[in-house]
Amino acid sequence: MFGLGWTEVTLIIAIALLIFGPKKLPELGNSLGKMLRGFKEEIKQPDEDN
Repeated sequence: MFGLGWTEVTLIIAIALLIFGPKKLPELGNSLGKMLRGFKEEIKQPDEDN
């Protein structure tokens, strides 16, 4: 995953838990997932501006 090992991923998750708290993380994950889905859909669509 982006050249990161499990140690780095675990450290990033631990820091995110400390910063945002366990109640806010699911909301952030949901928002990130929606944003990535929207980005992928925009990439797949042909350019309609021209």
